[in-house]
Amino acid sequence: MITQTKRNAIRQRIHERIRRKLSGTTERPRLNVYRSLNHIYAQVIDDQTGQTLVSASTIKMKTGGNVAAAKEIGKAVAEKAVEKGIKKVVFDRGGYLYHGRIKALADAAREAGLEF
Repeated sequence: MITQTKRNAIRQRIHERIRRKLSGTTERPRLNVYRSLNHIYAQVIDDQTGQTLVSASTIKMKTGGNVAAAKEIGKAVAEKAVEKGIKKVVFDRGGYLYHGRIKALADAAREAGLEF
């Protein structure tokens, strides 16, 4: 079995490879996802200016970082982004597999109005 530290190092290497090909612009910012054991975080980032435009996380919620909470975070970050006039984003899965909580967050963000 791969140890947790080695698994995270592999994920970071994959994320660096993804980030070389992917960047958020002012017209189409990057929707970044970070998943920990207990929580899930989502940010909409403009890489040209280096600013976080919108963010949401499960820290303030009582549910934790399960699939249902990921759906709520995806919906929340999409609603905040649409309020700021952001409709199209580039999805950055952060080196995680597009499965489970990451997929639930992405699907909820699409349903709430984001295009990617």
